[in-house]
Amino acid sequence: MENLNPKCVFKNFKALTQIPRPSGHLEKVQQFLLDFGKKCGVETFVDPAGNIVMRKPATPGMENRQGVILQAHMDMVPQKESSSNHNFETDPIEARICDDGWIRANKTTLGSDDGIGVAAIMAVMEATDLKHGPVEGLMTVDEETGLYGANNLPAGQMQGNILLNLDTEDWGELIIGSAGGMDVNATLDYKEEDVETTSAELTAAKITLKGLLGGHSGIQIPLGRGNANKMMVRILREAISDDDARLVSWHGGNMRNAIPREATVVVTLPKDNMADLKDLCNTYAETFNEEYKYIETEEIKVIVEEVELPQTQTPKDIQDNIVDAIYAAHDGVWRYIPSIPDKVETSSNLSIVDIEGGKASIALLARSSSDTKKDELCTSLESCFSMAGMKVEQTGGYGGWNPNPESPVLKAMVEQYKVLFNEDPLVSVVHAGLECSIIMGKYPGMDVVSFGPTLQYPHTPSEQLKIDTVEPFWKLIVATLENAPEK
Repeated sequence: MENLNPKCVFKNFKALTQIPRPSGHLEKVQQFLLDFGKKCGVETFVDPAGNIVMRKPATPGMENRQGVILQAHMDMVPQKESSSNHNFETDPIEARICDDGWIRANKTTLGSDDGIGVAAIMAVMEATDLKHGPVEGLMTVDEETGLYGANNLPAGQMQGNILLNLDTEDWGELIIGSAGGMDVNATLDYKEEDVETTSAELTAAKITLKGLLGGHSGIQIPLGRGNANKMMVRILREAISDDDARLVSWHGGNMRNAIPREATVVVTLPKDNMADLKDLCNTYAETFNEEYKYIETEEIKVIVEEVELPQTQTPKDIQDNIVDAIYAAHDGVWRYIPSIPDKVETSSNLSIVDIEGGKASIALLARSSSDTKKDELCTSLESCFSMAGMKVEQTGGYGGWNPNPESPVLKAMVEQYKVLFNEDPLVSVVHAGLECSIIMGKYPGMDVVSFGPTLQYPHTPSEQLKIDTVEPFWKLIVATLENAPEK
């Protein structure tokens, strides 16, 4: 990989793939970045939130330029195929250069979101041939699990007044606005009831739904991809109604900002109904493959296996209430932006369902570039699960980033883009949640643009980085630093 152009970025990206850095387990990559900065001879420290900050003074003759902050997040989403034994806390990522011009990993997420942004910052910090004003690198922690690093960034710590966020995924776009978000978490503790384990008439079945693409719950939400939890609830509700099934456990999804690809449910039911349950699941497999044949690229599978009869199960009234709430809860696009009708304004993702052992936990992520529509959606979701008797909390909220088309750094970047590539960039907004809005809240008046090379399928094992977009991405960083506005 270090032989790809630009070598200065790819060698650092390769080094990052060798450092385990799933969200919540960043000690190794923090130390790696601290050591790297010190080796480069630039001021480097870890702030109280755990973010890594690097500072490099202006090159001679550039002292009159505004300070630029290059910002990316160091954590990655740990997703893998069910056949993979990869341990994200200990194992390096097995990155592969593919013949079609992309880099992918072996059955896991690649970590180009946002490792490629961190690699670019590292390249700037170690370079000796660039012209730039004062430049800082800000590499935040746990962006993927709640924007922790940005939310806890100390006010007054950063010195620049231009922020270049390196965390968007379509080369050729300059992003000047993003959605805000809110986590909606529903929980319930309940007392399980005993299963008649001595009954010769009962059996248990595990239903597994898999084969979905999943994806980033902001970027891919308008594609209408299947949500394993929303698909599973259709099967389960009918199995309860027609086959006297009783819920024992449900596990679907594992990341708040990833569309769930798989879900597994265990139920008890009369033995005489097992054949009907299998027919039901086969029918739904056919239905799902028909419904999603133009969206999902792999076969959607619904597998039924007979398993050992458990000792306990969920009480029927609690089971029915939770299943109804999951069925009713909105998932997907809620509304498009009226003034930009091809861009999503508001959406929700039914991210995680965990039900077992007397505890039920359901996590949803609502996004919107409109605070009022975000509030409406969150209240709708809260009402849905409250009616099921669950405790509902809204946490981790952050506002949207309102676009400023008159941004001075945007104008400078548009001009540099034209010079470098002989075409106009696309200036746009994105439905993903970026750290920009939070940082701007702590540093009012900051001038912000977000951009990056082309990534596809982030937050899934199909994540891939388009090789030939990294070099122009790097060239635009270099040109922007060299042509930063004067103070």
